[in-house]
Amino acid sequence: MEAISSSTNELVEKVLKNAAEEQKKFKSIDVSRDIELNIDVGNLLAVDPNTLNLKAYGTKKEEYLASLARDGTQLLFNDLWKLPVQRVDEAITVKLPEPTTVLPREKHVPKKRPATKWEQYAKVKGIQKRRKPGKIWDDEEQKWIPRYGYKSKNDLKRDWLLEVPDNADPYEDQFGKKKKAKQERVAKNELQRLRNIARQRKGKVPGVGLTPTENPSKSQINKAIHLSKHSTASIGKFENKLPKEPDVKNLGKRRKFDPVMGSLKKEQDLQKDVIAGLMRGKPEMNVTKAVNRQIREEQEGAAAERRTGKKGGKRGKEKGSRKALPKTAGRKRTKGGKRGKKR
Repeated sequence: MEAISSSTNELVEKVLKNAAEEQKKFKSIDVSRDIELNIDVGNLLAVDPNTLNLKAYGTKKEEYLASLARDGTQLLFNDLWKLPVQRVDEAITVKLPEPTTVLPREKHVPKKRPATKWEQYAKVKGIQKRRKPGKIWDDEEQKWIPRYGYKSKNDLKRDWLLEVPDNADPYEDQFGKKKKAKQERVAKNELQRLRNIARQRKGKVPGVGLTPTENPSKSQINKAIHLSKHSTASIGKFENKLPKEPDVKNLGKRRKFDPVMGSLKKEQDLQKDVIAGLMRGKPEMNVTKAVNRQIREEQEGAAAERRTGKKGGKRGKEKGSRKALPKTAGRKRTKGGKRGKKR
């Protein structure tokens, strides 16, 4: 018994020694700083206002900066673990609060995508989306096959034999019928996707006439007849009517043309819209500024002309200038330069 107890004590001491050595490798989660860090949990940001130790920074720069980064990260994680946690898909997550630091961003915050018609219906009915596995078990081949796409259970190349229903035509091509039904499903899904996109962007999707259905109603049949007749070049003007065929009114869209002789104001507005569309993206001309600049240039030119004209007049009145002496009727020049009357 003594030998067993001694060996047990040695084992315990060895385990405790190893645990102490392992504990020395990891630092404590309690970090003390002279000035508390400014932590913004919403942005996962920690700002350290403490001054650097220049001596440690100068001798061991990389190790010192790594220790500062580790301490700041530890304090940030300590605040994260104080938040309420929740489990999502076998992962522990926390909901971050609103950020306190305003950070600039290049693009605007993306808007929340509006719900599709199916998502609205599922929300009203309480239908929850379940994630289906990508592969399913096939009892015929005894192996896992893809649920959708190539080599899946619904692959057209997989069916080399199809059963003809009792109420179907025995000479009908079941392979072609199945292929056509798949094409219609794909087209219907694509149309629904485009409608969801148009609804999100508040646009409109052009109509497709009549969507094919297995058991069309009476109104759908009348609509199909009307669309087929109005698809001709004469818009159904010369098409014969079936017996007891009802007249379908206000179905479809008609093109509208402006009258040839209309109001002058409407024509002016139309031309202005065309010019505005052509000038869109170009710098606009400030008419008031341009007119004021032209008036100022004309005034400066007129002032310059008046100044040059006054200087020329002064030069003309100088002595010895014949242009300065006007011609006077009834007088003549004498030899001495004096003026005299005619005799």
